[in-house]
Amino acid sequence: MPSIRFDFDSANGTPLAALLEQPEGEVRAAAIFAHCFTCSKDILAARLIARTLAKAGFAVLRFDFTGLGHSEGEFANTNFTSNIADLRQAALALEKRVAAPSLIIGHSLGGAAVLAAAKHLPSVRAVTTIGAPADPAHVLHNLGPAICDIEKSGEAEVTLAGRAFRVQKHFLDDVRAHNLDADIADLKRAILVLHAPADQTVGIENAAHIFARAKHPKSFVSLDSANHLLTSADDARYAANVIAAWVSRYI
Repeated sequence: MPSIRFDFDSANGTPLAALLEQPEGEVRAAAIFAHCFTCSKDILAARLIARTLAKAGFAVLRFDFTGLGHSEGEFANTNFTSNIADLRQAALALEKRVAAPSLIIGHSLGGAAVLAAAKHLPSVRAVTTIGAPADPAHVLHNLGPAICDIEKSGEAEVTLAGRAFRVQKHFLDDVRAHNLDADIADLKRAILVLHAPADQTVGIENAAHIFARAKHPKSFVSLDSANHLLTSADDARYAANVIAAWVSRYI
């Protein structure tokens, strides 16, 4: 079936852009895909993973966090806490359209967000992280020397992946305040950790940290030579096929 584009409201009422990938036949289960830091729902990895899962019977909602992609709002006003709130609103939107999510998938900082959001989503039975940091504050290494300017002036413009973003001090304070260890230990859902050993953006030690603190049932799958953003179509499809096979045990 064709993809369906629609908007849903964030917790603050800001319209967030979403795209629902649907299977051709009966819906096996519903899932949410949370994209990486300053990315969007339309990057190659998000598209291919969602579409591959749709072929396996999943209805997959991918959306743009506030201030990114086609979503409205100011990125400068967002932080890790608002990402979690956006995920909760996405789950409500998916439930209204198809069904409450049974699976949540997060890429990079989106992976950290799904680990933190799971406790708020009782319908979720399985969680997958892809190249996720074990600590949300890991994302600050992307800001480099600008951190000093943000600390001093309260905000600064930062160039990430060739685009300019305004980052405020509350973002720094918020990611530093979050500790995922308790969320991971108390997940009470099956978890699959996907990570590339040579990931140059989020090191493999993050996957080891998440896996060590998670309780069974838990699984780890190496993405071998894949890069952090899964820019290879083969790598993205492989990740999706692994997720589909793994989650069949729990959904």
